Amino acid sequence: MTDDRTQKQRMLAGDLYCAADPEIQADQQRTQALLHAFNSGDSSALGALLGAVGEGTLVRAPFHCDYGFNIRLGAGVFLNFNCVFLDVVGIEVGDGTQIGPAVQVYAADHPRDPEPRRQGLEFGRPVRIGRNVWIGGGAILLPGVTVGDDAVIGAGSVVTRDVPPGATVAGNPARVRPTPPSPPAPRAPAAR
Repeated sequence: MTDDRTQKQRMLAGDLYCAADPEIQADQQRTQALLHAFNSGDSSALGALLGAVGEGTLVRAPFHCDYGFNIRLGAGVFLNFNCVFLDVVGIEVGDGTQIGPAVQVYAADHPRDPEPRRQGLEFGRPVRIGRNVWIGGGAILLPGVTVGDDAVIGAGSVVTRDVPPGATVAGNPARVRPTPPSPPAPRAPAAR
């Protein structure tokens, strides 16, 4: 059976594809030009770069990605300095999520069999991050991971599995931890 899809169509479907394909290379060049503009202070380039940017979302430069058009950021999302999103397939970030500096989100993956790797083939698995998630600085999210709403990912963690809604995970590999209590609310000053 013949697969008549382009390499880009294969990439977007999460199937094996060749990243050296001219159409894919042209997309990467476009992305590099937009990233250069954004990282040099042209904040308007972000809308042209990403698939969706919700109202009130802030991305601090520098930011790095493969294509950009596979990244969808909800409303009120915050990405701190130096985040890397490898978006050969979709990366979705829900409303109100806060992502610390140097966080890396990998949707790009590689075959475990060495022969396809020698042929330059790769594939992707989507990453989905829910609403109101907090991801600490330097965390790494691996291909195919889903992070549930209201979850917390500790700084420096390597997330290899799905994170349940409301869970706190930390470590390498990240594991569910007890949620620490929030600090007490400030008290009103006593009347004199």
